[in-house]
Amino acid sequence: MTSMTPRATIPAPATLGQSTRVATRRAFFALMLRDLTVLRKQLGQFLPRTLLQPFLLVFVFTYVFPKIGQGVGGSGAGAALFSTMLVAGVVGLSIMFQGIQSVALPMVQEFGYTREIEDRVLAPMPVSLVAMEKVASGALNGLFSAILVFPIAAIVPATPVHLQINWPVLLTLTPLACYMCGALGLTFGTLFDSRTVPLLFGIVVLPLTFLGAIYYPWQSLEPIRWLQIGVLVNPLVYMCEGFRAALTPVPHMSLWAIYPAMIGFSALFTWLGISGFKKRVLS
Repeated sequence: MTSMTPRATIPAPATLGQSTRVATRRAFFALMLRDLTVLRKQLGQFLPRTLLQPFLLVFVFTYVFPKIGQGVGGSGAGAALFSTMLVAGVVGLSIMFQGIQSVALPMVQEFGYTREIEDRVLAPMPVSLVAMEKVASGALNGLFSAILVFPIAAIVPATPVHLQINWPVLLTLTPLACYMCGALGLTFGTLFDSRTVPLLFGIVVLPLTFLGAIYYPWQSLEPIRWLQIGVLVNPLVYMCEGFRAALTPVPHMSLWAIYPAMIGFSALFTWLGISGFKKRVLS
């Protein structure tokens, strides 16, 4: 009688593909959980870093200035209108800064001498998904920072803030803005290293901030036509104008221009960020 030896079972290609997708998904969410755990443990640093800038902007422009008789926009209805308009700009600014601070700056350290990034790219997932996890983490940080602006706007201003919330715009624009700034942080994190970080804030972030329609509506630049056209390359303009449409009765840029521009910037920054991430990791 001939003895039969068992043959090794070779998984079917469909089974292999499914197990690979499961492993990739688990690795992605494990990295996300790690980032959220780090955020929870560093909450004492996250909150002051997130709250300080919007608090100072709202405090100085909407509390200090009116109290000393130098309110921006005049007095009465003019000052209230400026306070209302500023809140939308501060929300956009907070999201952008979180994208840079939570994605770009940590990446500069991870790509530094210690090469901490290598621990992440060893995860069982494509390198591009490791980059996308950083974008998703930055987007969550941006969402938290945007939420924290509203208590500041409700408590600090000495002049009334009249918000008129357009929920469909707010609920669609906010995730898009958070994602775009996470992708922007990924792009900056791959373009700059520890030696050039001062340039990031000096020649990139500062112009983005002052020319980002935070303190004024984009339409008010009509008398300076060349500048009004030039600032259209600034993604922060579309964010601030979008939040004005979502939160205030202030005149704003058309939503037909805001959404396509933000989607386009999101796609551009995602492509630039992933390409730069791959080059830095594989070099």
